[in-house]
Amino acid sequence: MIDDILISYGLSLIGSKIAPYGSGLINHTYKLTANNQNYILQEINTNIFKAPYHIVNNLALIENYINETAPGYLFVAPLKSLNGDFIVKAATGEHYRLFPFVQGSHSVDVLKNEKEAYEAAKQFGKFTCLLKGFDISLLEYPLRNFHDLPLRFDQFKIAVKNAEATKQEEAAAEINEVYKHQHILETYNQLISGQEIPMRVVHHDTKISNILFDDEQNALCLVDLDTVMPGYYLSDVGDMMRTYLSPASEEEKDLNKIRIREDFFRAIYTGYLSEMGAILTETEKEHFIFSGKMMIYMQALRFLTDFLNNDTYYGARYPGHNLLRAQNQFRLLNEYVNAEPAFNQLIDEVNQGNHSITEHRYNQTQPSA
Repeated sequence: MIDDILISYGLSLIGSKIAPYGSGLINHTYKLTANNQNYILQEINTNIFKAPYHIVNNLALIENYINETAPGYLFVAPLKSLNGDFIVKAATGEHYRLFPFVQGSHSVDVLKNEKEAYEAAKQFGKFTCLLKGFDISLLEYPLRNFHDLPLRFDQFKIAVKNAEATKQEEAAAEINEVYKHQHILETYNQLISGQEIPMRVVHHDTKISNILFDDEQNALCLVDLDTVMPGYYLSDVGDMMRTYLSPASEEEKDLNKIRIREDFFRAIYTGYLSEMGAILTETEKEHFIFSGKMMIYMQALRFLTDFLNNDTYYGARYPGHNLLRAQNQFRLLNEYVNAEPAFNQLIDEVNQGNHSITEHRYNQTQPSA
């Protein structure tokens, strides 16, 4: 089957090598060597992305726009097959696409220091800034309602209503946490229903593994662009807060390891604002900290909902896995809320200081944490 895919791209089977690549959980990704060149070959998970052609059409539109407006920007777009298609469908039904491999690059799964956080935030901000003039009405939604907080809250309420009594009892403390933080939903609804913040082209999945770095810890480009679509900048910044600030991941069972690294918050703020500071509205800037609360709260809701629904979405590797994930995220949310005064002070310090001096601290290779 893979042989047919290679032939579709005009690649020789002789001497070709293919091996699994990266740590992504959704699509199957491989590093391919053929015709003395390296590529990334990816099978799209159509159980998740039910309209794969929406993805490639979006990327083609964005690539054309960037080539016209910012030709020096490294945008890793899929390559065309011999038939001029961005997707090749195998005889067995799988959908594949081919990307150039960015030489001299690597990805990281665990954020090691402030510079990586700064560089990532800068790259995600630069991407949205470059597309500030793009007509977002041209884009499709590969995943509808992806970061729809009201929908996630409604799904949670239905799950509580339908859950077994033992599940409700086991998750009683976490259910109370949802209502304790319901003001986050209310703020979000006010922002969105009142159109207080604009729609932008955003990545929607800003974990650190979606950035390629060089050997000096400089960010080269974004990857995993399947979720690029119209949305709010809150999603990108909030997901960085959720996944960068604590040294413990959402899988950590020892909740005492969950803490907020305020220096990483400074790095995210400085990096993102270095690109987006001139175009963010005052309301967007005022809700920079809120973005983290929104995304952490939403993910806690989603884990808790899945636990109550008997793990039908995320699955579970052990009993109570999604309840533990929810507990993890609620602990992170409470730590984040407690750090809010410090965040405000850091923002004031960055805004009042010399921005170029603030950025200089990140423009050198840092030792791993």
